[in-house]
Amino acid sequence: MPKQAVIILARKLQLEDLEKTKQKIEGKIDKDELVGLYDLIIPPGTPSYIIYDMLEEFDLEAVNRKMTVDIVESDDRELIALRGTLEEVQDAEKFLHDELTAWINED
Repeated sequence: MPKQAVIILARKLQLEDLEKTKQKIEGKIDKDELVGLYDLIIPPGTPSYIIYDMLEEFDLEAVNRKMTVDIVESDDRELIALRGTLEEVQDAEKFLHDELTAWINED
């Protein structure tokens, strides 16, 4: 019997997929809640398995960040960011760099 090919379709990763618990915040975020926290912006196109691995490995919270992205024209986009302490964000940034480098160099 011939082997059948399995096609796996990728789906766009949504912030809701990453959140452990969803909190609805009305109005502006209290600045005191953000003291000592830093954001690691995830580059568009990052494979979702790397983001999931980062959330499991590090004590970070997934959040949306609206930012201006300059590619051809300036565009406001909703990007995924991982928020945590400076040490956790720095460790996650190194992990992200290493994983993206490995992903790019795959054959």
